[in-house]
Amino acid sequence: MTLIQPLSEADLPAVAEIYAHYVMDSVATFDETPLDTEAWRLKAAAIAEVGLPFLVAKEGDRVLGFAYCGRYRPKPAYRHTVEDTIYLSPGATGRGLGRRLLAELISLASEAGARQMIAVIADGGDPASLKLHAAFGFAEAGRLKAVGFKHGRWIDTILYQLELA
Repeated sequence: MTLIQPLSEADLPAVAEIYAHYVMDSVATFDETPLDTEAWRLKAAAIAEVGLPFLVAKEGDRVLGFAYCGRYRPKPAYRHTVEDTIYLSPGATGRGLGRRLLAELISLASEAGARQMIAVIADGGDPASLKLHAAFGFAEAGRLKAVGFKHGRWIDTILYQLELA
């Protein structure tokens, strides 16, 4: 049985490994160098410090995916707007885990006082993230053309937005 639960210290190496796959083999993230466990520890601490959720999907001790939300932008007036992030282990896609993670993330972000959730989705040709967000009522808010360059090509990002309150 797969459980959705808060991130623990023991989950950090698996989070780093899952993310590294997307850094190296996809355009889902514009990072070009994987983050190590210590970088993830610092990121998780910063997210917890502002009262936002960082979740993992686990079967036993195995992390199958993770999701978190952080402040959309650092300026104070954005403090009620968050950006979501979701990544699944390549072998764990297509099982509804992204849906479960996003549902819990939306609920917890709303409880934490967020009013808007933004998804910044790289348009790399795979519509899975767009479909996932649309299923939860996110609406397209805009497109930024050719803002990322990775793996030898220019990539657009699509902004999706959900009103939480």
